[in-house]
Amino acid sequence: MDTLPRVRIGELSRRTGVSVELLRAWEQRYALLRPDRSAGGFRLYSSADEARVRRMTALIASGISASQAAARATREEAPTPDGAAIDELAGELRAALDRFDAERAHDALDRLFATVSVEVAITEVVVPLLHELGERWEAGDVSIGQEHFASNLLRGRLLAIARGWASGSGPVYVLACPPGEGHDLGLVMFGIALARRGARVVFLGADTPVATIAETVRAAAPAGVVVGVARPEPLAAAATELAAVARDVAVYVGGPGVDEGVVAEVGATLLDGDPVAAARTLTA
Repeated sequence: MDTLPRVRIGELSRRTGVSVELLRAWEQRYALLRPDRSAGGFRLYSSADEARVRRMTALIASGISASQAAARATREEAPTPDGAAIDELAGELRAALDRFDAERAHDALDRLFATVSVEVAITEVVVPLLHELGERWEAGDVSIGQEHFASNLLRGRLLAIARGWASGSGPVYVLACPPGEGHDLGLVMFGIALARRGARVVFLGADTPVATIAETVRAAAPAGVVVGVARPEPLAAAATELAAVARDVAVYVGGPGVDEGVVAEVGATLLDGDPVAAARTLTA
């Protein structure tokens, strides 16, 4: 039984990043929301309502129609997926990517996002798959073409999910990779997780000049700048310029290329763990 406090629709909108008008439309068309009434007659929404809204937005972002997403999001007794089911979907996705089979890869992703939350999909499937892909490439088990195909397909799909990550009502964060860092997939995943916690994301992406980061800070007045690095060299090369940025705004650094000594030199804060864990740490 849901015993958490109920909230009015404006607060539900703030928490989920979905407009009040759209929430009302989903309630009327699909019975997505099941509010109680206060003593004064106001509709009050539960954490279960919030979960269904988040589920529906994730499903729509994955390419499913609104009516199909609502049907899945409101399914009363959908089974909780076990590790074996997730592993099976991850195996199908891996095999499709290895074969350059975009259609089957997207189908596997459709079913994955319909089965678990986007954050679980990132943590338990996408991040491990990318780590494994890197190891297989170093071992010569996959070609450069396979690595590029997989990374670009996953990046495109995640960017589709990221639509609207600037529409939250929470603090603004600027996300960028330093000059020379061309891999921003981890930063995309971090941005998705950050936005799902209510933050607003200004995404600059890969290979961003530090002067551009500083200019964006002046224009957007963010709560912080998050720098993603897959290799240590770009961060070290940009350390002096980033230290100047860190004197004006909080700077955070995360990714597999983090060098703690350079992070300290910049005057930044280290974000440990996978992209979802890092987003959880920042918003905590």
